[in-house]
Amino acid sequence: MSHRILHLAAYDVADPGRLRDALKVLKGYASGRQKSVFECFLTAAERRQLLAEVRGVIDPTEDRFFLLRLDPRGHIRTLGIAVKPTDPPWFYVG
Repeated sequence: MSHRILHLAAYDVADPGRLRDALKVLKGYASGRQKSVFECFLTAAERRQLLAEVRGVIDPTEDRFFLLRLDPRGHIRTLGIAVKPTDPPWFYVG
């Protein structure tokens, strides 16, 4: 099994059509989201594929995309009644 690393992906897209397309791409890889910020557990191959798909959607002169690899040693903190996430036995990407 490939090693998955938690990433945060965020975008700021100016055009409504590209915004819709970017949302569709990110939803295919995300396990959670809030507004335009997504949690993505990605293998190295999935990371490359996500970046390639995003490059095909956004206009680099008008839009912004950010993908941050989080340190796997970090501790998860939750607030309020939130439940700490647990890894399911499988991930669906697509």
